[in-house]
Amino acid sequence: MVQTFIVDGLSTPIGPYSHGAKITENNFKFLFTSGQIGITQDGNFAGNDIKSQTEQTLTNLSKLLESQGLSLSNVAKTTCYLIDMAHFLDFNEVYAKFFDNHKPARTTVAVSGLPKGALVEIEIIVAY
Repeated sequence: MVQTFIVDGLSTPIGPYSHGAKITENNFKFLFTSGQIGITQDGNFAGNDIKSQTEQTLTNLSKLLESQGLSLSNVAKTTCYLIDMAHFLDFNEVYAKFFDNHKPARTTVAVSGLPKGALVEIEIIVAY
């Protein structure tokens, strides 16, 4: 069964989607998130640089997981979108603070644009 959810304390999704979806069927349990960007609950960017937006994005994902009784240690896969690969090293610096010992599989790609002009967007897949 697929169950979608919206998390109190995060910015309302800016399109026709939920923050995430859980699949729970017997021992088959996964959670998929919508892409998160570096905006605070009020919908404003945490900053105009890649480090502040990456930190807020990962904080948002942490809050999203906590709302479901999970944490970043449950993450199996991340997909990361950057508008400029020149940000890759600064992005990795912040990302490594959130995924210190636990290193999920990851894909990072450059894109021509992101919602609201974000510099980074991250989506995750969780197994629990």
